[in-house]
Amino acid sequence: MSRVTICGVDTGSLPKLTQAQSEELLLRIHEGDESARELFLRANMRLVLSVVGRFSKTSESADDLFQAGMVGMMKALANFDIGLGMCFSTYAVPMIIGEIKRTLRDRTGVKVPRSMRDTAYRALKAREKIVEYSSREPELTEIADEIGASVKQVACALDAVSEPVSFYEPVFSDGEEGMQLLDQLSDKKESADNWSEKIALAEALKTVPDRELCVLKMRYFEGKTQTEISRAVGVSQAQVSRLEKSAVERLRKILEG
Repeated sequence: MSRVTICGVDTGSLPKLTQAQSEELLLRIHEGDESARELFLRANMRLVLSVVGRFSKTSESADDLFQAGMVGMMKALANFDIGLGMCFSTYAVPMIIGEIKRTLRDRTGVKVPRSMRDTAYRALKAREKIVEYSSREPELTEIADEIGASVKQVACALDAVSEPVSFYEPVFSDGEEGMQLLDQLSDKKESADNWSEKIALAEALKTVPDRELCVLKMRYFEGKTQTEISRAVGVSQAQVSRLEKSAVERLRKILEG
């Protein structure tokens, strides 16, 4: 077995867990077993290391990024609900990335005033609240009214704490297939090719079975995750994934043909 030492961690010494072992440890952790928690965290250090690799172009040391990533993974483990029906890694990666980005932001030369950070935090919480009960993205005016601030204050605060996004930032990834932000950017000017492609797509969508079409609409037009779709339609996340892939493959064959 290849042994690599990165961020002070000898990857060859890290335990490997099967799916069944991971599920057993998660149950024990849920019951308060500290030894199970330590073993689970150590076994998942490779996950943190893989995320750290995404930030290799930053000036921050890999060791510091690894420490931040471990904090993110511990937070994920503390909040993970074993009844969600999803892999721990799927839940943990966004939290690991978020903790690393927070570390990078806090160590940059640009300091955001505490009052502005507080406004941004309240605005984000208000946004979550509005989305939860209305199932739509709120306007800045709604958020401002919710927290008792001006639209300008909300806009400036959110802009101050936002991270620069790369054109190659993944929007979503499903197995081997994925989409980057660049894939969703286009010229505002419509060309003849744009129109013909839209017409071809509209015609192709008519051939998609209703169940698959429902998944496509929720996934690509409403921006829902596979987990959210599975809850909405009452099937497993794996079934949603199969329906989505089947529909995409059907459209690809029609459009390429």
